[in-house]
Amino acid sequence: IVKEEATYKLCGVKKVTRGPKGTPYCITHDGRTLRYPDPDVKTNDTVRVDITTGKILDFVKFEAGNTVMIKGGNNMGRVGVIMHRERHPGSFEIVHIKDAVGHTFSTRLTNVFVVGKGTKPWISLPKGNGIKLSIVEDRNAKMSK
Repeated sequence: IVKEEATYKLCGVKKVTRGPKGTPYCITHDGRTLRYPDPDVKTNDTVRVDITTGKILDFVKFEAGNTVMIKGGNNMGRVGVIMHRERHPGSFEIVHIKDAVGHTFSTRLTNVFVVGKGTKPWISLPKGNGIKLSIVEDRNAKMSK
């Protein structure tokens, strides 16, 4: 990772609520409590937190067109762009994603983490850029080494 990238951390917003005396705050996936978030920050959004101060630098909404990384399930580690979100009240919400190669896949909402605005990720991606190779492609890549 680049030096500038090491100064911040991406945190997924789990809950946004009000505390004592109506103070708004949000709770992130890693247990941080961030007071006075931007009023537009909602659950499932991602905030960029400055590591030294613990303050919110920026945020990205959970909406179609933003870059996401899958953090659980069979598609773990894949990176793509949100196509659309299926809402199923009382059941699991499904998110449809398209990767850089053009493959589309879907997963549960709980497995998705927004990592960038539009198609530009805020973090450096792992080798392979989060693209899942087919069994044949993976075998050919390993054989050529």
